[in-house]
Amino acid sequence: MAEPARTQELGPRAELLFAFCRMQLPAIALPFASCSRHLERTFELYRSKIDPHASWPGYLDHLYPVDWFIASACIEGDGRAWEALFAARAGRSDCLLLDALRARAIRLYPRDEEKQDSAVTEFWTLLVVSDAPGRQPILARYDGQRPLVPWLIRVFQNWHISQLRKGVGAQALPEDDLALPNPTPDGDPRWRDAFTHAARDWLDTLDEQALILLGLRLRYRLSQREVAALLTVHEGTISRRTDQVRDQCLEFLQDRLTKEGWTGDDLSGLIRGEMHAVLLDDPRLSVDHLAALLNRHGKKLPA
Repeated sequence: MAEPARTQELGPRAELLFAFCRMQLPAIALPFASCSRHLERTFELYRSKIDPHASWPGYLDHLYPVDWFIASACIEGDGRAWEALFAARAGRSDCLLLDALRARAIRLYPRDEEKQDSAVTEFWTLLVVSDAPGRQPILARYDGQRPLVPWLIRVFQNWHISQLRKGVGAQALPEDDLALPNPTPDGDPRWRDAFTHAARDWLDTLDEQALILLGLRLRYRLSQREVAALLTVHEGTISRRTDQVRDQCLEFLQDRLTKEGWTGDDLSGLIRGEMHAVLLDDPRLSVDHLAALLNRHGKKLPA
């Protein structure tokens, strides 16, 4: 494979990118040489992980320059860049990034305030410090091809889900699932939004018993045997019901996305990367709602 063009070969376009970022964020003093180095680094990251045939023009056409500039400057230890990241806004509610991470920590670790606090604090450290030998820090995995704040929120949630899975002996999410988007047809990011809407509509079709089953398996990470004991039914009943819910989900999602033009081979990538976040964020699977459902059926949430 031919070596990619170096940033100096981009000439005016690299200089224009640098000038634009400095104009938008004049307080962040990232030198042009550092900017060029990070541009080459993130291009190679994108090319090696997502699109080995990517060209410089194609990469730059889809770059989020300000987000990329902030992330690069944070890696360089620029204090003003960190201030900009702390002050970043997240989502439709326009809340601070820190508040958005805190909200997800509450859902991931219900009724455990100490863990909620430590989850957010630990995450900031992992942005620039590797959590394992040979693994890149989180910000070093950002390639600038998507908005930084939603990406960080997704990485935060998926990283903690992987830690929870490790705690019960289940297989953790692969490294690429934690830091990079799952492939979608033609690289079109709209399929994540379409998948999210379809998954939420699928939840609308579930009865209370199915919601309880999902909540106990996902929110509380109970095994089929533990769910069966809590609900005082045979484990085989839980196994069959789990299979039914799974099959209904796949059929619903496949039908919905196919009607919207989905051309992917299957939905496994989207389900693996997006489904847990969608379900855990839904108020129907919140701690309080699950408690209310269980109470109506004469059961009690696990301690």
